[in-house]
Amino acid sequence: MPVPDLPVLAEEDSMLSKKFGREIANYFSGSPLNRLSFLRTDHAFLQSAFAHPSASFLLMNDLAPLVQANDTAQLAFVSNVDVIPLTGPEPFVKTEEELIRDFNSSETHPVILFLGVDDKSRFPTHTPGIPQDYTYKTYHGTPYFAVDVTPRGSLAEAAQALIDSVKERGFAWHDSSPRHMGLHYGQAATYGQARALLDWNARNPFCAQCGQPTLSVNAGTKRTCPPTDLASGERVDRKPCATRGTVSNLSFPRTDPTVIMAVVSADGTKILLGRQRRWPKYWYSTLAGFQEPGESIEEAVRREVWEESGVHLGRVVIHSSQPWPFPASLMIGAIGQALPGDGEKVYLGNDAELEDAKWFPLDEVKEALLKGTSNLGEGAPKDYVEGSLRLPPQTAIANRLITAVVEGWWVLPKI
Repeated sequence: MPVPDLPVLAEEDSMLSKKFGREIANYFSGSPLNRLSFLRTDHAFLQSAFAHPSASFLLMNDLAPLVQANDTAQLAFVSNVDVIPLTGPEPFVKTEEELIRDFNSSETHPVILFLGVDDKSRFPTHTPGIPQDYTYKTYHGTPYFAVDVTPRGSLAEAAQALIDSVKERGFAWHDSSPRHMGLHYGQAATYGQARALLDWNARNPFCAQCGQPTLSVNAGTKRTCPPTDLASGERVDRKPCATRGTVSNLSFPRTDPTVIMAVVSADGTKILLGRQRRWPKYWYSTLAGFQEPGESIEEAVRREVWEESGVHLGRVVIHSSQPWPFPASLMIGAIGQALPGDGEKVYLGNDAELEDAKWFPLDEVKEALLKGTSNLGEGAPKDYVEGSLRLPPQTAIANRLITAVVEGWWVLPKI
């Protein structure tokens, strides 16, 4: 599978860029859409955007996105005419208050996400002959939505009919595993947004506070615990819940901060890499771990490196970040430098997560970046020499951190 290009941000000449260098964008970032997040509560906007002839819909079947069968690097979109048999013609006509009032836990409703509008015509998916002039107040652009078409409940038949229909038209469902993701970078960002939100909705059908069924509102970006239920045919009061009437972080999507770090030796000539038992032979990567509550990013980097490898770090610098929608991580990339002497000693006895961790000379790592990168589920590249180091591809932030070290990103320029 060809390796996708990475997002390239527009050049600018700010004081911050002069001091810290250009901003670095990683795969799964660089969305071409303006999310207009403040309009997710505006049901009039959502309904008019849904009904506009230019509205484009990304179908997701068990988190797998619809793609062009003859070019699986391109997402495929359908029109509102295609999804209305599943969603109904007016899925956003009710306000949040009306949806809560009319809540019926026995009914199945597809989750419809508002992803944003393409207000700069950056998405290469516009249908010829369809007007692209949707405007709402001062906002304009082609509206994009994602719809979960996974067959469930009372809508299983309608969902399956839509799945069969798009398949007959020459579309396909992309593998939803990160090991096989080869979408163009802007479309990967759109898919990542849709996947993370649909997965969160699917994982949270019940309230984490009281255990009762919840309702998806705000175009798929909030779940609420209604006070009544019409499932019995009458409006019945439900058990009290602490999430009602107050701001509750239980009602909104979660993002899990995860630190991932390239570790440089004290003299700057080597990089520390580790491997897990399940990885292919000779395949190594940077160390990583979840950031814990009450912990700064720098502290998390030092703790994770010591726990996994026994190496002690001094200075830690944040390099870049990467949204990773498998299921909902934000990878915070950093570069840290080991303390000299005993600080560089590798010891795997603290945490049994790694099978091995060791220091690699930068020249060996540089060669691996040229000839030994691949996804976990793929074989080695054709130029790879058996027994040499293998590394993640450039779509992984681990690769970008390793590349930054090899290219001397962390070294002060000579004056």
